Amino acid sequence: MEVTEPLVSICLPIYNGAKFLQEALNSIALQTYSRIELIISDDASRDASLAIINEFKKTINFPVLIYHHEPSGIGANWNNTIEKANGEFIKFLFQDDVLEPTCIEKMVEIFKKNPNLGLVASKREFIIQESFKSNDLEDWILKFSDLQKNIPSSAKDDYFYINKELFKTDYFFKSHLNLIGEPSVVMFRKNIIEEVGWFSTKLKQSLDYEYWYRILKIKDIIIIKEPLVKFRLHSEQETNNNRSRKIDDYYLMRKMLYEDYYTLLHSDLQRKLKSEFSIFHILKFKGHKFLKKIIKRLKS
Repeated sequence: MEVTEPLVSICLPIYNGAKFLQEALNSIALQTYSRIELIISDDASRDASLAIINEFKKTINFPVLIYHHEPSGIGANWNNTIEKANGEFIKFLFQDDVLEPTCIEKMVEIFKKNPNLGLVASKREFIIQESFKSNDLEDWILKFSDLQKNIPSSAKDDYFYINKELFKTDYFFKSHLNLIGEPSVVMFRKNIIEEVGWFSTKLKQSLDYEYWYRILKIKDIIIIKEPLVKFRLHSEQETNNNRSRKIDDYYLMRKMLYEDYYTLLHSDLQRKLKSEFSIFHILKFKGHKFLKKIIKRLKS
């Protein structure tokens, strides 16, 4: 009996992405894995994004489903693509990134060989906008080009495993930012949402790796050593826009670690978070502020 390959939903949330969108779409059309659908969730784009997608639909032989979404934050748009997806697997691609032709094929193969995995990711390379190059960017690339450099893991020839023991390591204590990768580099089963829920709509910057860590709490992750995605660095991406806004993601992430991951963490990180978020510390801090207000009023 012929075995049917699992359907992979490529989830592409868009907003005014016309500048790089065609390149992203072309990389989907070049995939060596054929059983795919493309799910578009558009946050009321005002540029040519939808026109580009509608032209693209005429050139390919797989389903392209377009959904119009009322803008309410990037997390809500990501969640909408997952909700509309029909596939067994979710493969994100962002409007300014590019998939290597064998990306989906190789990720599905990893899942076939390791059916209990929570998530598969890969290394990535960068496409850098010429006008965006700077000394600061070079420093960033030097620091973050290899997110898993020296990470404690169980290595194979082509990939390595990460499990929840990562949370207890010195490595995680020193940096508990993104150690997995951006959404374009990951694939996971759609039914994982039944266990870990949806992307947070409270977070603006950290919602991707906060979600990966939720998965890592309950299932192992594999990182493919080959870069199967090209991640674009440019001045208009959301990460750079967030730098100019006041966001409280890092506070919220530390609070989540304290509330939801405490027993899994390195003892030094436990102590650090406890001093920041324990009820006694909060009451002491609030009480101190209240006392300062009283003294100020008495002096006035």
